Amino acid sequence: MNKSLWLLIKEKLQETKAKDIVVLDVKKHSSVTDYIIVATASSDRQARAIADYLRENAEKPFSMEGTEDGRWILLDYIDAVVHIFQEDLRKYYDIEGMWLNANRL
Repeated sequence: MNKSLWLLIKEKLQETKAKDIVVLDVKKHSSVTDYIIVATASSDRQARAIADYLRENAEKPFSMEGTEDGRWILLDYIDAVVHIFQEDLRKYYDIEGMWLNANRL
């Protein structure tokens, strides 16, 4: 994924009113992906709407999980992984805490 795609994803997340958007550059720390993007949705309906909006307006992800429940949706773009959480699950799983050494973009 080039830099412009993660910027596009961040922009699209902002358009959907996703909260607390964080982009982590994990290239030096992970062999699985280059970027982890985390955002918060206020409800399952908003989480699904955000995921659908990204799929339609950014780029179609390689895979997408969690849309049935809408509490934690993962979109896999291979070089970037997007996590859309409801607030309680975001605090519980603390993705940002697992990548403390990653640069925030």
